[in-house]
Amino acid sequence: MKLQNQAIISITLSMKEMIKYPNDYNPIIEYWNLIEEGSEVVSKKVRQTFHKIVKDLNNNDSEWFYSNKRANHIIEFFENYCHHSKGKFGGKRVVLELWEKAILATVFGFIDIEGNRKYREAILIVGKKNGKSLIASGVGLYLQVGDNEPGSEVYAVANTRDQAKIIWNEAKRMVGKSPILKKRIKRLVGELRSDYNDGIFKPLASDSDNLDGFNVHGALMDEIHQWKNGKELFDIVADGVASREQPLIFITSTAGKVREDIYDEKYEEAERVINGYNDGSYTDDRFIAFIYELDKREEWKDEKYWKKANPGLGTIKNIVTLRDKVNKAKSNPTLVKNLVCKEFNIRETSSQSWLSFDVINNEATYDISNMNTRYAFGGLDLSETTDLTCATILFRIPNDETIYIKQMYWFPSEKFQERIDIDRIPYDKWLAKGWLRLTDGNKINYKDVVSWFVEVQEQYDLYIYKIGYDSWNSQYIVDELKQNFGPNSIDPVIQGKKTMSAPMKNMASDLEAKKINYNNNPILKWCLSNAAIDIDKNNNISLIKTSNKKRRIDGVSSLVDAFVVYERYFEDYINLI
Repeated sequence: MKLQNQAIISITLSMKEMIKYPNDYNPIIEYWNLIEEGSEVVSKKVRQTFHKIVKDLNNNDSEWFYSNKRANHIIEFFENYCHHSKGKFGGKRVVLELWEKAILATVFGFIDIEGNRKYREAILIVGKKNGKSLIASGVGLYLQVGDNEPGSEVYAVANTRDQAKIIWNEAKRMVGKSPILKKRIKRLVGELRSDYNDGIFKPLASDSDNLDGFNVHGALMDEIHQWKNGKELFDIVADGVASREQPLIFITSTAGKVREDIYDEKYEEAERVINGYNDGSYTDDRFIAFIYELDKREEWKDEKYWKKANPGLGTIKNIVTLRDKVNKAKSNPTLVKNLVCKEFNIRETSSQSWLSFDVINNEATYDISNMNTRYAFGGLDLSETTDLTCATILFRIPNDETIYIKQMYWFPSEKFQERIDIDRIPYDKWLAKGWLRLTDGNKINYKDVVSWFVEVQEQYDLYIYKIGYDSWNSQYIVDELKQNFGPNSIDPVIQGKKTMSAPMKNMASDLEAKKINYNNNPILKWCLSNAAIDIDKNNNISLIKTSNKKRRIDGVSSLVDAFVVYERYFEDYINLI
């Protein structure tokens, strides 16, 4: 069994100089209490993450438990041995802020009975100039010499060598400023070497000559928003941790403008994990994310929200400088895009995240068999024949403003397990609970979709008034639907801003007001959280189907098609019911 707290570096500071925290010190609880009382302003994602962490602190049934000694050990390492290398604090020992302590305590404090860490991957997204390079550098040095790991291999990873050397150079300077680290770590041209434990710390880039044969204990991935074709590099490094007992991939970044690459993949994985804390739709016990960002884009104009993306504002980050940048952007709109991206972590491009989890989430349910309803609209997203397909029923009942949604999803049976294994999405759980059905073979049989509409109509005596559908490549199923529901029941929905913008905005308002009851369908909730939109200069919107196969929006597409025809025939429908 590993010792829970074994310092590798000998202590030569006097007891008066030595930073030592009490055995019961817990910065997580201290930070959470400030968040709860409102004195620490954080993003919704950070709040959700720390709410989950605090629950884990009190979970006595888990295989993981929190060790104050292990958590405090890295904090003490930082504050005793790590020194600022430049600026007004150059040469002085690092004094961590509470939010930094809480993050480090979380990543390093949860362990199993063998003393091995719970988290193998952590991501910190924070506005620039909040000290993320210093944190990453200190983490790298700790993994090299303070983590009780013989033969530790630590790499500062990026697309280019110059980028990879940013964190590494900061760590190298940090060693030079620290009398104790300088005795233990040799600063060489291309690596930091600690001979007593055979440890190394190197910069590593995708343009390196050889990217094979790594035995990674720690990987520091910096500014992944700049990485292009970054998944291959990430996968190579991630594969290199397999033989270590407690490796750590530590990612630090701001937001960026490179879409559908490794940044979006990791950000969206973080979103799925964080949303899963509430609804159980996605879990990964080895991954933790701290996403400091504005909750709404327009919050950049109001200083009271700035700390959501900048936890070090006023101490690490200069508030006067940020205030000047914001004032310039207010008078010069061309500066806004870069400002909100770099300072406030709003991803910028034509692709915009559509809805927050608070807007999406509605746990209300209903029993359709006990409802007085006779007429409904349908919506249909056919997607590809080899992948997820969704059909929607939308209906109202007399004297009730609620819009009720019933959906069914289909997946080809031959591709089902493959998608579970690759995407790590709980399709199997959704299948078991009846939210999803399988079709035989390796592609969707659209007769199954038509049969479901017929089944709903017959089982609940629910007449389907109109069905909205994307007219692209759907003639076969249209003919089938006309045969079952009449020649005038099928309505094409052009997938463009002119048709979709107003209904989508109205639907978003109804979701926020909790007027749309979707029976707490976990697949639709997941699809809604994935939805991205394209916005034109007139603020018109349309859905975007991204290239990321894990980011499915089929349920949203189907729902929007139903909503379009609902609004198109609203007056006639209200008279019917």
